[in-house]
This record gives sequence, C-alpha cells and structure tokens, in this order.
Amino acid sequence: MRRLFLLLTLTVLVACAITLSLLLSHAQEKPKTAVTQATCAASIPPDQGALMKAFDDLKFAPLPENPKMQFAPLTGDQTGGAYTEMRIVAAGTDMPIHTHNVEITDVVIRGNWYAGADMASAKDFGPGSVIVIPAKWPHVSGCRAGGGDCVFYHEGKGKFDYTPVRSKLLDKKSGE
Repeated sequence: MRRLFLLLTLTVLVACAITLSLLLSHAQEKPKTAVTQATCAASIPPDQGALMKAFDDLKFAPLPENPKMQFAPLTGDQTGGAYTEMRIVAAGTDMPIHTHNVEITDVVIRGNWYAGADMASAKDFGPGSVIVIPAKWPHVSGCRAGGGDCVFYHEGKGKFDYTPVRSKLLDKKSGE
C-alpha cells in the first residue's frame, strides 16, 4: 500500500512539474495586443489607399446628363473607367426608362430613392437599401418628392453612361 501511495505521489509531482514548466514558457511569450478599431486603423499606412472623407468636405458638381443630380468623386473617373462617388438628387427628380453599359450599385443614405423596370413596378428604397442595376438593363429611377433630397453612394464598374430607351409605342406612332 505504501508503494502505491509513493507511486501516486510521484505521478502527481511529475504532472505538476510539467504543468509549471508549460505555464512558465507561455509567460515569457510577448503579450498579445487586443485588436480594436483604433489599432486596426493605425496599422494601415497612410499611403496605402485608405480613403476617409467627411461628407461636408466633398466637392459636388452637377452631373452633365442631369443637372438635378450632383456627384462628388471618391475613386476612379466616371469618364474613363470604374469609379465610386457620392450623389445628391433633388426630391421629385424622375429619370425615365434608360440603360447603362456597366453594372451600377447604389446604397441609399437619405431620402426615398426608387428604381424598377418601369414606373408601375418601381419600388421605393430608403436609407440602408442596396440596389444593383445590371449592365444594359432598361429601368427607371429617381427621388420621390416629399422625402427630401436623396443622398447615396454610387459605384460604377466602368465608364458612366446614360442611354434613354425609346418607347416602342412612340416608335409605332412616329412610323419608325
């Protein structure tokens, strides 16, 4: 019985020694820094493409295709390739059926933006809504009256264009 007690005591002592050595080896490791928004942002070198602009600092200009729509470039160039920008559209502005040659994504920030295949099926989209318009898809869009101007983030996969779509009914009436 005494031998069994000694064997158990020795086993417990060996286990404690192993555990203690493991704890000491981990204690010598460099402490890990907690990841926060501040440490993450600080880890991005300022010359690595970070874009941070306050809305009040953006420079808006009228969109040539529609002066009721203003844009402020963020990245790229809408006249030559992929781009991102902020847009402001006056309440009550309607864009009749049209297409774009590239996919467009809009994220509504303020106002009541609408989009759809035609006015009858157009849906309203409030703040937080995301709209992806496929390339060459005929659609209507605009900012509903009564809810203030619409503000949204706008992204184009290539050069911006706006191509009005003629109604087939108009073509039949004009004999074309």
